Amino acid sequence: MSIVEINFDGLIGPSHNYAGLSLGNLASAKNAGHISQPRAAALQGLEKMRANLHLGLTQGLFLPQPRPADAWLAEVGTTIMEADPAIAANAMSASSMWAANAATVSPAPDTADGKCHLTVANLRTMPHRSHEWVATLAQLRLAFASSAFAVHGPVPPAFGDEGAANHMRLAPSHGEAGVEVFVYGVSGGPFPARQHVEASKAIARLHQLGDRAIFAAQSEEAIAAGAFHNDVVAVANGPVLFAHEKAFEDKAPLLAALDARVPGFELVEVPDAEVSLADAIKSYLFNSQLLTLPGGEMALVCPTECAETPSVKAWIDRHLASNGAIRRVEFVDVRQSMANGGGPACLRLRVQCDPADVDPRFLVDDAKLDRLAAVVGAHWPEEIDGRELQSETLVATIRKARLAVIDALNLNELTSS
Repeated sequence: MSIVEINFDGLIGPSHNYAGLSLGNLASAKNAGHISQPRAAALQGLEKMRANLHLGLTQGLFLPQPRPADAWLAEVGTTIMEADPAIAANAMSASSMWAANAATVSPAPDTADGKCHLTVANLRTMPHRSHEWVATLAQLRLAFASSAFAVHGPVPPAFGDEGAANHMRLAPSHGEAGVEVFVYGVSGGPFPARQHVEASKAIARLHQLGDRAIFAAQSEEAIAAGAFHNDVVAVANGPVLFAHEKAFEDKAPLLAALDARVPGFELVEVPDAEVSLADAIKSYLFNSQLLTLPGGEMALVCPTECAETPSVKAWIDRHLASNGAIRRVEFVDVRQSMANGGGPACLRLRVQCDPADVDPRFLVDDAKLDRLAAVVGAHWPEEIDGRELQSETLVATIRKARLAVIDALNLNELTSS
């Protein structure tokens, strides 16, 4: 078995709009009511996937979910045309594009049964995301149908689980056994803590991690500042933890455990005095993709907002000049996603596995990305005004667009899910 890391990006769906549905997500709230550009958003996401391919990485994707979410609307006794506008907005969200919230993943070297385990996130805290898990699970079970994987349904909804955005794995390399850090919230001022420790512990048991699981509380100050997920203030790759100084409530025992249990562990900490929490959250420095390139060096794929935030750009320049753990920084334009509160890392789910075990329809190359770009260009709406989400014409366009991409990838099993 040849284990590599595959980043599965969510293809940004044709219903991408700015409804401001995510409490605690400052960008989402700030841009509520603005005109969105679904076509540009999806093309930006495809170009990010292409850029990672050209770095020599293996790249996958997940498809947009059915929108409107008709099954969910039926459960609350209405339809998209009859629903209250607030309910309609929750049924038209394209937030499944943020694949970091799709599931939590534990690769085979960490699990007692030697399988790669995935548990779909229940996302129960926010109504617009709480209905995603059904369609997400359908894709996970199709993409990872091989016996090399164990795909689990959601943790019971009494316990909030928001997936890999609150989970980090540290190991000498992707193919070696590692330690998995589950970061949970307690409170965060006016904002809810979305990841419950009970959910994290349940997933660790389902994944048969034993003593390979570590549980750490997210900083209340960070949550209150707008770090609604851990991946807004910390990210790990290989033996490196890249984190803001104020990411964790009590970092000393976490760092001691990682230093003792991860060979070659290295902390790259950004001091609050150099990059404030506000600048880190505004730029999404830590919501970048921290990746190991084929040559072994570590790269950071950042949103262009990092280059435009003076304190962040200055820190990046100093770190590169110091020959630190991160040796290369690439900037990508995902402004449409950023305006709704999701950076490069939000858009992807990391799965360490043998690519031969994955359904190839979920893996991409340049030719497939070209084909998808053509579908997006032909079918995705150019703009969406959030006040028109119940337009019959818009709804028909969105439904037709999703069917077109399903057809382009020959994934007809997903037509109704």
